[in-house]
Amino acid sequence: MSLESKIAIITGATGGIGFQVAKRLGHDGYTVVLNGIEDEEGAKRIEELTEEGITAEYYGFDVTDEEAVTSNITAIGEKYGKIDVLVNNAGGLGGRSRFEEMTTEFYRFVMALNLDSTFFASRAAIPFLKKGKNASIVNYTSIAAWNAGGPGAGIYGTSKAGVQAITRALAKDLAEYGIRVNAVSPGTIDTPFHAQIKSTKPEVFASWKNNILLGKLGQPEEVASVVSFLVSNDASFLTAETIQITGGQGLGI
Repeated sequence: MSLESKIAIITGATGGIGFQVAKRLGHDGYTVVLNGIEDEEGAKRIEELTEEGITAEYYGFDVTDEEAVTSNITAIGEKYGKIDVLVNNAGGLGGRSRFEEMTTEFYRFVMALNLDSTFFASRAAIPFLKKGKNASIVNYTSIAAWNAGGPGAGIYGTSKAGVQAITRALAKDLAEYGIRVNAVSPGTIDTPFHAQIKSTKPEVFASWKNNILLGKLGQPEEVASVVSFLVSNDASFLTAETIQITGGQGLGI
């Protein structure tokens, strides 16, 4: 592998937004390294990308496992000699719980899934990002970071607010190396993330678009296009920013 090739790691990339980001960056010319915890799905996704002419590989590890994250990202960095882009896409709601009934185990799981994972992966990638060209990190916050989430999603919103803060903190820390750090903040995107409510309460799911100025739910490709921009030379003077990809959600219509 030539060091001139661009290397992008995308965590949580076996489906939903993460896979579309991997596909978009692959078509942008990156060698894409997908992470996930479902190895069978990972293999299918690599086959699909390869059929589209994209150079891709899969590393299976849990982003909440500090040792696994560190060893795998280090292995990737050593294999290619650098990392150009890290997309901390992995994360999730983790379930719902009101604070009064919330167990410490659940609290720690959601924080680990969203905030710890971003820290672990970024820390491991930094030595190799320093060797990259126009290197950058893209994190995922959420509209929940502003509105604290819906019922039972308060700790999710809290974790995503932490991601927003660590994005700016990393940007400050890494600016001297020319490494940019930004975040995207998706609104309601039509992915398997919402599969349960879509199947059990389709009328509720359909009503969500009524609170979006553009009158429709977002698509994973629309997030991927923003990530593509943020890691490109066109965004060379952008760092410490959070781009809301919401279609104008929650603006009082």
